[in-house]
Amino acid sequence: MAYFLQLVLAGIALGCIYALIGLGFSIIFKASEVINFAQGELLLVGAYVVSTGVFNWHLGFFLALLLGIIATVAISLLFERFVLRRMIGRPVFSILMITIGLDIVLRTGVSVIWGPNTLPPGTPFQITSGATIGGVHFGANDVWIIIVTALMCAALYYFFRYTKYGLAMRATALDQEAALAMGINIRTVYALAWGISAAIATIGGVFLAAKSFAVDLTLGGTALLAFPAIILGGIDSISGAVVGGIVIGLAQVMTAGYEGSLAGFLGSGVHEITPYLIMILVLLIRPYGLFGTRKVERI
Repeated sequence: MAYFLQLVLAGIALGCIYALIGLGFSIIFKASEVINFAQGELLLVGAYVVSTGVFNWHLGFFLALLLGIIATVAISLLFERFVLRRMIGRPVFSILMITIGLDIVLRTGVSVIWGPNTLPPGTPFQITSGATIGGVHFGANDVWIIIVTALMCAALYYFFRYTKYGLAMRATALDQEAALAMGINIRTVYALAWGISAAIATIGGVFLAAKSFAVDLTLGGTALLAFPAIILGGIDSISGAVVGGIVIGLAQVMTAGYEGSLAGFLGSGVHEITPYLIMILVLLIRPYGLFGTRKVERI
């Protein structure tokens, strides 16, 4: 039983990381209907800046985290202002290719600046710290990622429901032309969406690095595992990104934990494809995801 509960805790923690990555995708998509394929590399940049600030510049963790957020937000705002803004009204495929280009540029930039060397993760606690209760180890990183994800969801809920800019973003997501007619500055909404998404990516990168025990160039690829989560929950749904992330994280960890006993039947490495199998199964039943908005077009 303790082993099962340990897997559940690890799965929820991993799912929360996927949820943070998925939130970045969903916020940008809701505001501008653009899928940002560079989200994983923004996560990578944030993790590297935070680790460098803690271990090379000997800054406090929270100051280093602030610098990481500033760096990723600045990159996102500059990209939105000088590149994406010029692509308004252009084919969606062209915009997707531009975000892929940003992904490659950021990954190359990280490789040039920091090289292939692995950095220790910057965290406010010891990576191996935690407490064991009833045979279940509650690692500090797992506990804090769950708490921070819950707080982020609460903050986003308040922002979108009760603040001026949050309501503007919701209105833009529902109908951009109507929002523009009501005097909402669409460009400000786009910039805000990219800035919030970048900040969340940095926070997710810090926890992912701590879970991986290292900061290296492979961290950005984790965003690909967040794709099944946001597709499962619905790419335009904030709550769907969280639910989808936790479902995918639990499924992946539980499969990895028990696949050894089923290796003769299923083979090894099944946990790597489990998220995509679940995604395909859900999409066959609900093409817009569990919480996605069903679009109806009249002809």
